[in-house]
Amino acid sequence: MSRIILASASPRRRELLQQIGLRFEIMPSHKEEVMRGQTPSENVMGLAEDKARDIFEKLPEEMRKDVLVIGADTVVSLDGKILGKPKDEEDALSMLRFLQGNTHQVYTGVCLVTAESTQVFYEKTDVTMYEASDEELEAYIRSGEPMDKAGSYGIQGLGTILVREIHGDYNNVVGLPVSAIWQRLTKNEITRKFVIDNKE
Repeated sequence: MSRIILASASPRRRELLQQIGLRFEIMPSHKEEVMRGQTPSENVMGLAEDKARDIFEKLPEEMRKDVLVIGADTVVSLDGKILGKPKDEEDALSMLRFLQGNTHQVYTGVCLVTAESTQVFYEKTDVTMYEASDEELEAYIRSGEPMDKAGSYGIQGLGTILVREIHGDYNNVVGLPVSAIWQRLTKNEITRKFVIDNKE
């Protein structure tokens, strides 16, 4: 019986993968994140592949032929500047000030690793923010929600009040483009068996 492993501890990614009806295990990668590539898309694909391979290579050799590992990484980008998770509340405020009133891009890289194949891709969504006062931004930061999120906001939570509109995949902004993952899994002969074996 084949297995699917999500190389992430993100509760949002877990919920999104559950949403498409797949059974999977969670084994977070703790590999140090080292940016590689000149563009946001190259960076998120590289980090997603690093995480997926980190977990895949930790598995015993005899288990690898029946395992699919999913790795993912998300960043926010505006005017060529890449925003990851904030270091502290001051950093979160700086990011939110930078984003307000502008349209930024959310990139999520995904890597699907099996013993026979590796698929690496990314999705991009444009997000336009409302103008917001420092008082509003500080109140949002006090909620604690921004502190573990790329760009310092969560579109699926309280942060939705800051978002004016989006163009592209909403789930990509949350942290995992599950519709694109589903398409790639089911259209590829090698990975299709993992969907058949692990469909709820």
